[in-house]
Amino acid sequence: MRILHTSDWHLGRTLHGVDLGVHHEAFLEHLVQVVREEAVDAVVVAGDVYDRAVPPVGSVELLSETLARLTEVAHVVLTPGNHDSAARLGFGAAMFRDRLSVRSRVAEIGSPVTLLDRDGDAGAYVYPLPYLYPDMAREHLADDGPDGRTVRPARSHEAVTSAAVRRVQKDLAPRRASDGRRVPAVLLAHAFVTGGDVSESERDIRVGGVDSVPSGVYGPLGGLDYVALGHLHGPQRVGRAGTDPVMRYAGSPLAFSFSEQHHRKSTTLVDLGPDGVRDVRLLEAPVPRRLGDVTGTMSELLSRAYDDRTDHWLRVTVTDDARPEHLWATVTRRFPHALVVQHRAARLLETSGASAVTAAQDPLEVAAQFLHTAGGRAPDEAELDVLRRAYESVLAGERSA
Repeated sequence: MRILHTSDWHLGRTLHGVDLGVHHEAFLEHLVQVVREEAVDAVVVAGDVYDRAVPPVGSVELLSETLARLTEVAHVVLTPGNHDSAARLGFGAAMFRDRLSVRSRVAEIGSPVTLLDRDGDAGAYVYPLPYLYPDMAREHLADDGPDGRTVRPARSHEAVTSAAVRRVQKDLAPRRASDGRRVPAVLLAHAFVTGGDVSESERDIRVGGVDSVPSGVYGPLGGLDYVALGHLHGPQRVGRAGTDPVMRYAGSPLAFSFSEQHHRKSTTLVDLGPDGVRDVRLLEAPVPRRLGDVTGTMSELLSRAYDDRTDHWLRVTVTDDARPEHLWATVTRRFPHALVVQHRAARLLETSGASAVTAAQDPLEVAAQFLHTAGGRAPDEAELDVLRRAYESVLAGERSA
């Protein structure tokens, strides 16, 4: 069986105010072509399909069109991440047939999606885990203790994930025994596995308990064959080689922060057989527009040295001692796709940021220090006079209130 692992599409997301809809369309067109050209049997999407619980109409339509095209040639298994609304993403799932499986309910954990091979036999078992909010999932994942009392998992991501994986393992072992042969097994999970490299654009998932999950909770090598992870936006392998199943983050198809500018975005092509994972290949995703940082004085930035960056999405840092006039307008004329423009003087106060501001300090001194830090020079007498009069006006207003 050939599986294409992808995740973290974040349909509906913007990048510093720029609509990424056209770029999402380009990626999904690329995805459909890959599935056709590589003879993919199933596409597994490990969460964060949308960027928010109530996605824009255009994003819903794009997903609907893409799933229709994908299911013409392959099975699609999809599960929600922490950005998705499980209820909305899973709406109508009971009516889906054949090649589309949306698993969004905790109650369905432990029941696999069976992928059939070309002979009509079980070719792989896919066990989707929707994103598990500890406070809610622990009620559904409770077990009967030895004394007959209900035992709920602890309030942590590790505990609820462990309970979910136990249900998967409880189903998998007898299923394989009854098959009379070893059918490979894939687990979909949206989680932060300990040791993964994070970026700035992943939403914190600490609410409801400790956020990380040790790789060992997914069981030893020889049980599950491949763990298809979502949540972290950089494609990467995690877990302990030779001890854990093959575990990978597919990563996001687009860069959603400047911390991702060096990522090589991709989808993960996995070949499976009775002996487990036979091959893993990363297929690079199209890059609609590169991200980058440029730093220098205004004269340096306006020179021809940066001609190769004019088509990039940029974070521009201007380092003149004094903040140049018309900063934004000048920079964006030079770099039409600049998303962030900031001034950081090369020479700042040595004490900048060294101590916290307290109520005991003179507000005028605090304001003057801020201007020096932000603008690279101390305010002159005229500017100090404006600050003084503004402060006195506020005090007068408070006294008359």
